[in-house]
Amino acid sequence: MVLVRLETSRGYRGHEGRPGHPHRPRRHDDLSRRRRGPRHGYLLRLRLLRHYDGRGNKHFELSGKTFHEGDWLSLDGSTGSIYDGAVPTVRTPPSAARVRPGHGLGDKYRRLSVRTNADTPHDAAQARKFGAEGIGLCRTEHMFFDAGRIASFREMICSDTVEEREEAALAVLEPMQQSDFEGIYEAMEGLPVTIRFLDPPLHEFVPTEEADIEKLANDMGKTVADIKAIIAGLHEFNPMMGHRGCRLAVTYPEIAAMQTRAVIKAALNIQAKHPEWNMVPEIMIPLVGEVKELAYVKKVVTETADAIIASVKSDMKYKVGTMIEIPRAAITADEIAKQADFFSFGTNDLTQMTFGFSRDDAGKFLDAYYDRKIYENDPFAKLDQKGVGRLIEMAAKLGRSPNPDLHLGICGEHGGDPSSSVEFCHRVGPGLCFLLPPSVSPSPVSPPRRLPSKRADPKRFSVKKAPRSYERGAFQLKGGRERRECLRTG
Repeated sequence: MVLVRLETSRGYRGHEGRPGHPHRPRRHDDLSRRRRGPRHGYLLRLRLLRHYDGRGNKHFELSGKTFHEGDWLSLDGSTGSIYDGAVPTVRTPPSAARVRPGHGLGDKYRRLSVRTNADTPHDAAQARKFGAEGIGLCRTEHMFFDAGRIASFREMICSDTVEEREEAALAVLEPMQQSDFEGIYEAMEGLPVTIRFLDPPLHEFVPTEEADIEKLANDMGKTVADIKAIIAGLHEFNPMMGHRGCRLAVTYPEIAAMQTRAVIKAALNIQAKHPEWNMVPEIMIPLVGEVKELAYVKKVVTETADAIIASVKSDMKYKVGTMIEIPRAAITADEIAKQADFFSFGTNDLTQMTFGFSRDDAGKFLDAYYDRKIYENDPFAKLDQKGVGRLIEMAAKLGRSPNPDLHLGICGEHGGDPSSSVEFCHRVGPGLCFLLPPSVSPSPVSPPRRLPSKRADPKRFSVKKAPRSYERGAFQLKGGRERRECLRTG
């Protein structure tokens, strides 16, 4: 099914594809959608789910044609192309993508390693088939949105005491997370896996429908008014700069402790199952801006992990690192590096905090900046090497001063852009790792792709006539650097 609507939550998993909005190309749900891609990473024949236009009509308009519920659309998750009708597809095996000309020669000389972004065992296995050398970013919050887990997570959020959170909710969630981590470790065959602890603000998890609120109240023995008061208290005017990331772990250390137990227990189980592998779990603390934040959360992690490892008389090693996504963290990287085993540069947040505008809203005015030649490229699509890049270079240099063995990685939307990030990573390296979606074959030394230089003009887009057969990579979207169709709601 294809979901066609203007907004989605991070956790919406009831669809297999969703066209993006032309003025909001860098919203977090769009990035997650692009990272996941259509199933298997290939163009799919998908049916329209529904679209409400405010008047109860289930239709939308694209390039002058009206589509109704039940009509067929075909999406290319690599280029963003939308095809009218059901397109026969040809599945390209991962092995074919890994034997492209130059891969063997590139592996001989390259200095960069390539990991993937993956949150599920399925994505991890897919990435491994395409040659990923590990996972550089596993977003643990995505695991909580599943139907069988979201209720327990909501109970954790609405608990009044630490005891309630630990006994009623975290105790239920821990084995679920542990099982996920074991599946991911198994799929990656002993390769490094970096697991990021809970990052998004809690309001993204709470119910919004009246029926869901009533059910949560009944399950917890609270009144509907109590639950609504808790939900209202989670409201933030600027949630992306609010109570999220490591701030959640500082406020609720029991969450970090639960996630640590799940990570370490999973690694120990897989190590016992595969003694030939060298399991070294990597735990990443997000959104650190002050070294004392990292030191506090790291203490929770190490005390929990060391106790578990000692209880089974194991000598397993683990790493604790952080994401550099706040400018202050980059400026004070020499202090933060004393507490971190690795840095991962979260360029999505680092870009919006450096430029001072939200990726959720920047599409409203960026067109005017392109017209007036203020910006040549979308800073959320192509790494700003003069500003954001300079912060990354500064942090890399400062961080390796007290910690020469500091491992560096770059994630976010920019990690998969070879026309800017590959060249930049080579310059900042050596040893820098960058991340790609699960369905992208690593090629860190391949020539940058040439994209159209003119800014995308929505008027130039059209729905393509479905070809007789389609193999991934055979077609490119015409008419725009962003490589996406223009979607207008009807």
